[in-house]
Order: sequence, then C-alpha cells, then structure tokens
Amino acid sequence: MIQHDPQHVVLSPAQKARRINTNSDLYGTFAEIGVGQETVRHFFRAGGASQTIAKAMSAYDKDFSNAIYGPEPGNRFVCESRLKNMLRHEYGLMIERLSRKDHPTKKFFTFANTVAGSSFERPHSGHGWIGVRFQAGPDEPTNDVIIHVRLHDPDISLQQESIGVLGVNLLYGCLMHHNEPDTIMTALYDNVSRHVVEVDMIQMNGPVFSHVDNRLLSLQLVKRGYTDAVLFGPDGQNLQASEALYKKNILAIRGSFRPVTKVNIDMIMNGYNMFIKEQRVDRQNLQVLFEITLNNLRSDTGDVDEKDFIDRADILCSLGQTVLISNYQEYYKLVEYFSRYTKARMGLIMGVNNLIDVFDEKYYRHLNGGMLEAFGILFTRDLKIYIYPSRASSTSEIMTTVNMPVHPRLRPLYDYLLFNKRLVDIGTFDPNVLHIFSKQVLDLIRSGKPGWEELVPPYVDNMIKDNKLFGYEPVKANA
Repeated sequence: MIQHDPQHVVLSPAQKARRINTNSDLYGTFAEIGVGQETVRHFFRAGGASQTIAKAMSAYDKDFSNAIYGPEPGNRFVCESRLKNMLRHEYGLMIERLSRKDHPTKKFFTFANTVAGSSFERPHSGHGWIGVRFQAGPDEPTNDVIIHVRLHDPDISLQQESIGVLGVNLLYGCLMHHNEPDTIMTALYDNVSRHVVEVDMIQMNGPVFSHVDNRLLSLQLVKRGYTDAVLFGPDGQNLQASEALYKKNILAIRGSFRPVTKVNIDMIMNGYNMFIKEQRVDRQNLQVLFEITLNNLRSDTGDVDEKDFIDRADILCSLGQTVLISNYQEYYKLVEYFSRYTKARMGLIMGVNNLIDVFDEKYYRHLNGGMLEAFGILFTRDLKIYIYPSRASSTSEIMTTVNMPVHPRLRPLYDYLLFNKRLVDIGTFDPNVLHIFSKQVLDLIRSGKPGWEELVPPYVDNMIKDNKLFGYEPVKANA
C-alpha cells in the first residue's frame, strides 16, 4: 500500500513540466534510451521548452550508444554504470559548451534513463535506471539522485507512459524540492500506480544530501510500500538486487539482530562452512545476506523506529555484512524473491524455533493450496535449509530436527524433507552460546546492568558503548 503525505499536493505532469519550463534559471539536457524516451515529451508539450532544454537525445542504437558513452561490462545497456556514464557525459558536455559568462544565473541539470520494457512472454522482466544530476545553485557542485524501477504491466504503451510520468516526478522533485528528500520520495508516485511501476532502489548523493542516510531511504521504500525488499552493502550504499544477486549462490539468515549476538555469529559461520561444501556452490560467487523483516523493525507501538534500525545497520555494516530489508513474513516469499535473480543453489539458516513456525499451517490459510502451495515454492527451487539448535535454558534438552515437535499429519512431509537432506542440522554449533537471546541482551543494555558484553561478538560491545546504541547509557560513578 503506497503511503502518501496528506499535506502533499499532487500536480499533473503537465503542471510540473510547465513550472520547470517557466523557471528561467533551470537549464539542462535529456538523454533517454529504450522504453524511457517519454519524459522529455512532457516538457515539449508544456510549452516554453526552449528556455529549459539545451538538448534532447536518444542513443537508441547499441553501437551509437557505446560510441557515445563507452561499452559496459558484459555489453549491457540497462545497468547503473550506463546511467552514471550518461549523466557524467551529458553534464560534462553542457559545462564544456555553455559559458558561465552567458549563463550566470543558470542552474544546470541532466536527466537520463535507460529502460528495457517487459513483454507478453516475460510480463515482469521490464526494468530500468533513471537519474538526475543537478545544481542547487549556479556556482555549486552537482548532486545526484538515482532510482531503479521494475515494470509490471505487459502493455508497452502503458510502460512508456508510466516511465515518462515517473521521470517528470523525479526531475521536478530534484529541482524544486532538493532540500526535502522526503517530498522527493513522496512525489515519485504522483499519477503513477505501484501495480505498474515498482521503485526498488534509490540513492541520493551530493552536498545538498549530506544529511541523508541512504540506508534510511532503503527502509522508506519498504515502509511506504514502494517495494517489498531492498539491499544495502557494508559501505551503507544501496544496492540493486538484479546486480547484487544475479546468478549467485545466496545464503541468508533472518533475525532481529538487536543487537548481533554470539549466537548469530555461530549460526552464520557454521551454516556458511556447510553451505560452501555443497556441490553446486561457488565460493567465489556467493552472496551472504543478513535479513531483517519490517515486522522485526517495529517498536511496541507498531511504528518503525528509524534510530533503532540505524543502530542495527551500523553494527552489521561494521562486520562487513550486506543487509536485506524485506516485507516477507513467510520464508517462501523470500525464496520466491531470490528466484527472480538466480537459479543457483540457495541456503537459509534458521533456528529450530523458526522451523516450527514454518510447519504451522495457520501461516498459509490465505493460500488456495495452503501449506503445500508454499512448500512447492520453497522446495521446487534448489534450496537447502540449515537448522540451528535451541535450548530454552542451561538445564533444558537441546532441540534439533530429531526431537522437534511436528504435527502427526505433517510428519510424512517433514520426514521426506529430512530424508532428501533439504533440511539439515547444523551439528558443529557452540553449546556455550545457546542460552543467548537478543531480547535479553537488549534488556541488559538498556537497564545499564553489566554482563551483556560477554554475549556479543568482539568489538560490538565497544561500538554499542562508544556510539550509545540501543539506548545504552554509561553508568555514572557515585560522587
């Protein structure tokens, strides 16, 4: 569900184009490839385009495109590097050819996109990159806003129309609301349907966005309903799934990571060591993901706590991890998402308590095929699930797949998955960390009680203390 600010005034593409055209200080170029050759049309039709448009072009032929912008790795034309080369080249030409003496008050911009449409044979294959490079003032350095979109309507004319409107929205937001990143995001879907276009990556860089954390932008995309999953890397920069996950082996672990504990590290290390020994796993082509669901980010009031999210992200990034934020409550939806980008072997690491939930039929009542439909999605893929044991207390029995409670009606299915090694126990676990639970660690941190430092990985305790993460406050000595 798209979330809109009730105070936001929705303008039509024609109104936005006309406001830009009548602003004598805005001057720029348009370069569009593929399905995306629709944005500049709005500015020509609005009138007064000669005051705004220095050049409009389409390097549609692949040889011409490569001659202008240079070839991309793998001879790709719809990729982030092509878009960035387009922005760099076209903006550079403008600076080179237009004298500041003749245009002392102009704020230059370049709009670019490269988009491949979907088809009736592949109705959800369309995607593209759209970006703007612009100045906030005549003598100021440039800023960039880049988005990636997925197209869901098989009708090529509707795809073109939607991309055109989305391009106008992005350009208008950058030029008119660059001091309000939230408004730029809100206005992206003015007169555009989420059912037709999905925005699954956004990046804002430059002096006017120096206060913007791109990880929060990723979170906002999921929170607002613009997309169901986003990625960002160890450097905090947003990633596009089709590039980060393309044809890769994927190993994912889901958790709250609030904070990361020794249990989380024991799970990922042992699961990883098992996964890389699989026959169809290429260690050099493997992407490990720490996944946090939107539900795991909600506070007790039901809202998403952005400070709490950044605290978790800071720690995971410092550990060199790639983070996935998703709105996929059920694991089968997560695996379906991965399957868009790869047919290589995938792995999930989960605690035995999570596996109990996977075999709970109440989570599949909304599916026509019930649990069997969900399991069909899960296990018709090349997937293995690595199960980490659980222990309720230091005196309790360790629970594994051997003694996990399973409803008798589901026992044949469960045994089948065990027999075919689609469910595998992690046997090389550290029994000394099984008693650690993130919630207990969080309670200790917030209460100021000692002892939690021994429950988290090395250096994580120092990060929490130095940056006062998760509400940590140093205990003041008595005067």
